[in-house]
Amino acid sequence: MKIELQLFGSKSSTGKNGRDSNPKYLGTKVGDGQKVRAGNILVRQRGTKIWPGKNVGLGKDFTLFALADGNVKFEKRRKRKYANVYQEVELNDNEN
Repeated sequence: MKIELQLFGSKSSTGKNGRDSNPKYLGTKVGDGQKVRAGNILVRQRGTKIWPGKNVGLGKDFTLFALADGNVKFEKRRKRKYANVYQEVELNDNEN
């Protein structure tokens, strides 16, 4: 006589209290070298994992945002990561 038995988990996968938190959507929102406009969010983070550099502001929830139009560049200086926005220098030469 052959008995096939399938066992199911008796505990739920959501943890002890049965509640789960909503996603916070943290992380970098633009890549290195991408063009951004003033006010665009660059990084959403908890704490200063990445520090604000040139033309980058820091919100009260540690969100990094662009203060000027330009290209994003992530750099590492003195054991810290920085987000910079470099403006494009447009030279309007007189073409004759």
